[in-house]
Amino acid sequence: MQHSSEQAPTVERKVIEAISRNRLLVANYNGNEMELAPHQLFSRHGALFVSALNTRKSWRSDDERRLGHFKIAGLSNVALTETAFDPLETYDNSLPREDDEQIFSVIAS
Repeated sequence: MQHSSEQAPTVERKVIEAISRNRLLVANYNGNEMELAPHQLFSRHGALFVSALNTRKSWRSDDERRLGHFKIAGLSNVALTETAFDPLETYDNSLPREDDEQIFSVIAS
């Protein structure tokens, strides 16, 4: 049996690459396909989460757009796209909760 030295990238690696390159991710979460603009990867009580804008969600206005927090373990069929995104103007690099630990983040303008 042959072993490939190249393994498929993990979800975490895809999220980090998407954040570093400001690229959208397509993923399934709770049975729904979403297009996510990931802004940060963080840890909460040992579990990984991504803060991302769901670009397919209908917002009443651009001012209302905000990041959702998605548990990495709940994401499936994650694919990195070549579609670029601009980080939210309101993004300030802060974590959702005081005891969360940041792992990786877009550069806030």
